[in-house]
Amino acid sequence: MVSVDEAMRRAIDVAARGLGTTSPNPVVGCVLLDADGEVVGEGFHAYAGGPHAEIVALAQAGRRARGGTAVVTLEPCDHTGRTGPCSSALVHAGVARVVIAVPDPNPVASGGAATLRAAGIQVELGVRAAEAEAGNVAWLTATRRGWPYVIWKYAATLDGRSAAADGTSMWITSEAARMDVHALRGTVDAVVAGVGTVLTDNPRLTARNLRDGTLAIRQPLRVVVDSAGRTPADARVRDAAAPTWIATAAQVGAGPDGRVDLPALLAALHDRGVRAVLLEGGPRLAGAFLAAGLVDRVVGYVAPRLLGAGPTALVDAGVSTIAQAIDLEITDVTQVGPDLRITALPRKREG
Repeated sequence: MVSVDEAMRRAIDVAARGLGTTSPNPVVGCVLLDADGEVVGEGFHAYAGGPHAEIVALAQAGRRARGGTAVVTLEPCDHTGRTGPCSSALVHAGVARVVIAVPDPNPVASGGAATLRAAGIQVELGVRAAEAEAGNVAWLTATRRGWPYVIWKYAATLDGRSAAADGTSMWITSEAARMDVHALRGTVDAVVAGVGTVLTDNPRLTARNLRDGTLAIRQPLRVVVDSAGRTPADARVRDAAAPTWIATAAQVGAGPDGRVDLPALLAALHDRGVRAVLLEGGPRLAGAFLAAGLVDRVVGYVAPRLLGAGPTALVDAGVSTIAQAIDLEITDVTQVGPDLRITALPRKREG
């Protein structure tokens, strides 16, 4: 017999398999227990337009779902879009109880819990809510506020340099760290870089397997923040490996400084179905995002090397005195090859 708590932990793990492939939909996991508490089905939402987690789990369970318990990381949807409402499917399957980690903040799809209760099904909310929220944080955050969740990724030496004094930067970090970055790219909907990075480094900004150079099946949208449209016609980001948007001030709108308006850029990306953004370069663009309070998570790859001179990973973040420093809460430190990957969340400023 499996407890509801154990089943929810499994549902959260299963949901993570959909990271990077479900936008603009959420990642969701579901575990079905029969009337005796045994697992008879599980599923996750794999791609937008595909069957939802509950539908996959119900298909596995068949008749054994009747009288059982559905354990799901997000409130079952209550509307008909590209698929039918999961709330109705659970009612028709005859489940007796539905345990939900997090309510659905999307007004279009929410209401599943009320529909289930109206059908006489017992509904419980909040089981392992914090863990489920963390696993679906990009979609939940973007849905609640209307613009994507932004992760700023940088690589630097122990003394904070992103390149040597002569401008060389290949490679600051190890192959293991770079492979980790490519895995991170595979979990987001868009990779954003400034035109300065494109002109200096001519990156591809694709998700690849570094061992053999093959491209990942799914590629995030490549976005170049290019206020004046300076991206060369032969830049690597313009190749056919992945979709690309050269975002100019004329298209997006300009801020007071004449550059691309960043909140407007994020709103436009949200309209395109982007829920998670990886901000990769360069230091000035990252500074502008941080100064505007638009970064939700920082992921830094720190190499055990010293340069003593050269460009830094961040400039012009709107900080001129120590009292204005952007404070971070470190949530994870992991060794990746010889390097450290530090994950941190900017603390909200009061007032």
